[in-house]
Amino acid sequence: MKKFINHVDTLLDESLRGFARAHSELVELNQEPRFIRRREASGAGKVALISGGGAGHEPLHTGFVGQGMLDAACPGQIFTSPTPDQMMAAAQAVESGEGVLFVVKNYAGDVMNFEMAGEMLDSPVETVLVQDDISLPREHEIGRRGVAGTVIVEKIVGAAAEEGASLAELKSLGDKVTEATASIGVALTGCTVPALGGPTFDLPADKIEIGVEIHGEHGREVADFAPATEIVKTLCAAIEEELRPGKGQAVLLHVNGLGSTTLMELYLVYELACEFWQRQGIEIRRSLVVNYTTALDMAGCSLTLTLLDDELTRLWDAPVHTPALRWGC
Repeated sequence: MKKFINHVDTLLDESLRGFARAHSELVELNQEPRFIRRREASGAGKVALISGGGAGHEPLHTGFVGQGMLDAACPGQIFTSPTPDQMMAAAQAVESGEGVLFVVKNYAGDVMNFEMAGEMLDSPVETVLVQDDISLPREHEIGRRGVAGTVIVEKIVGAAAEEGASLAELKSLGDKVTEATASIGVALTGCTVPALGGPTFDLPADKIEIGVEIHGEHGREVADFAPATEIVKTLCAAIEEELRPGKGQAVLLHVNGLGSTTLMELYLVYELACEFWQRQGIEIRRSLVVNYTTALDMAGCSLTLTLLDDELTRLWDAPVHTPALRWGC
């Protein structure tokens, strides 16, 4: 394993210090307990928006702290949930009297620890649980996992929070976006977890994994490697079956790289996905293409489709200024 690492035990802290230094005009690092917060407080009258999860998915979540998105993000060790004391400290640092909204990906550790933090906080707390990974059935015993759709939720809810929406309104909006969003991924390789020193799983050269998850968990099926058109058609068809968008429906199409897929490939995937949806009479109203929810160095990508209405479009277009996402500022 060749990585720019001094020691696996210090990797996260050294990386976070570098991240905070590189974006010091936007964020600051609290080292103990560990969280990233906005450098300039959002002020009174605004609900605090907090998310977090294991490291290894950068820029999710720390890269989305700033105006129009998160007030704070709590990173755990690689692929490991942050602890309740991180969420509590972050909430106490950024809450301004209007309550706290947690945006949580549906993983057992994340759900449990955010729930514990919420129970110990004095402030009103609500949670939006993101479950956009359609590679698992709705009736799965632990529910569907939260993946790249989390970025869409954080952006739209973050814009509404910036406008002064109440905690109850933000909870309702977050649930609405989650219900309107579906994601599915495909892996060409596993990812290398530094503590393991090797890939999380091996795929033969002639195989791909459909529905792979962002920690390297297995997905829907192992399939034969095929031209990009066939792979993208498989992913789009799964999303179409899930969301069933009607002709003329406006959507946001997000093509997300899982860590080591080139932009050349991602834009090719985007073009193929656009062709698929346009043949169905779907309006690609907004787009997002690049690595936003990664799985360390996994080769592969995911597709996310969000059904838009005028309200969601307006909130998506609202100004945002974070280390990883910025427009209109």
